[in-house]
Amino acid sequence: MSFAPGDAIVTSTANPSGHNRLPRYLRGKPGVVIARRGAFPLADLRARGEQPSPEMLYTVRFDARELWGRDAEPNATVQADLWESYLVAR
Repeated sequence: MSFAPGDAIVTSTANPSGHNRLPRYLRGKPGVVIARRGAFPLADLRARGEQPSPEMLYTVRFDARELWGRDAEPNATVQADLWESYLVAR
């Protein structure tokens, strides 16, 4: 599935063994795609010595309160560049 800026997503909750570029604090969290960055090899596979096909990379914005609860700074956001296979449409 391809995403566009403005699309609401939720990140994967997968917890694979080994290298993974999806930070634990972002797993299962809602966000909004703010940019498409182009297609790049998935770093998870490259770290295991595999030759991955290019996969779309997105910049996703998360509300800090969705990540850390009501104690987070009001109106603060976090942005992360995440591969398409980490994202699910909301």
